[in-house]
Amino acid sequence: MTRFFKRLGRLSLWTLLLALTAWGAAALWFDGPASRPLAGALALAYVLATLALPRLLRPKRHAWAAALVPFVLVLGWWLSLAPSNARDWLPNVARLASAEIHGDRLVVHNVRNFDYRSETDFTPRWETRTYDLSRLRGLDLHVIYWGSPSIAHTILSWEFDDGQRLAASIETRTETGESYSAVRGFFRQFELYYVLADERDVIGLRTNHRKEDVYTYRLRTPPARARALLLDYLRTVNRLVDHPKWYNAFTDNCTTTIRMHAGNSMGAIPLDWRWLANGYLDELLYEKGVVNRSMPFAVLKSLSYINPKAQALPLDDNFSHA
Repeated sequence: MTRFFKRLGRLSLWTLLLALTAWGAAALWFDGPASRPLAGALALAYVLATLALPRLLRPKRHAWAAALVPFVLVLGWWLSLAPSNARDWLPNVARLASAEIHGDRLVVHNVRNFDYRSETDFTPRWETRTYDLSRLRGLDLHVIYWGSPSIAHTILSWEFDDGQRLAASIETRTETGESYSAVRGFFRQFELYYVLADERDVIGLRTNHRKEDVYTYRLRTPPARARALLLDYLRTVNRLVDHPKWYNAFTDNCTTTIRMHAGNSMGAIPLDWRWLANGYLDELLYEKGVVNRSMPFAVLKSLSYINPKAQALPLDDNFSHA
């Protein structure tokens, strides 16, 4: 029995060491030198050094402690990498939004309202818009699928009774020549970016040009709570102007940030696996009574599918109302 537990302990140590080694090698590969050969050489050297130490050093307890040293060094370097707002950004993320709040008067700068002819052919249009927070009436959640039913992109949109809407999409800020990668999203490859936009931009782009599947749900959120949530969003938006932050596909993505903002403004939000497998977030909200429960969920989801109607519409100023 003693021998069994010793073997189990060694297996656990090796499993942990292999996991840490794999992460460190990936961090050096993705976030290390721009030269791929050099990054590869550093990653390989890190792996060989880490895995050799437990076999070469004695006594064993010292060997295992020494094996953690390369990981600690890589982690310290990785945490020191600083995000920046000064890069050669793609046109659709070229400007940062910011907001001024004076009582009920909200002024948002750099609201994105591009004129799209296709996903890649567009006329940039950044606008300054004014909203009356006392006229805030509703909050919608858009759940967008492009592949796996388990993974989606989520966008919140605030509705005002004068017909205006302000949508917020939390994304990666990509540079010229760069494209999003789910794997790279777990490392320090992209800055965090809040798109504040007209719905004809962030929703119409996805329904009419990218042909992604979009489901729109009216949330049963009182105006006071919707306002508190929006103000918490805007605090982060303004902070990012001077203090950029890394995007992370696990901790700071389009949906976990919604949970963070909701927790800041409304109180603790219980943990649930569907905040990560966010393709099922609408199902979670249905269970919690946050969306319409007067019909079975399958019926609600079917009615919430907006692509046929959206694709029949021009992407004009009447898009949201229609």
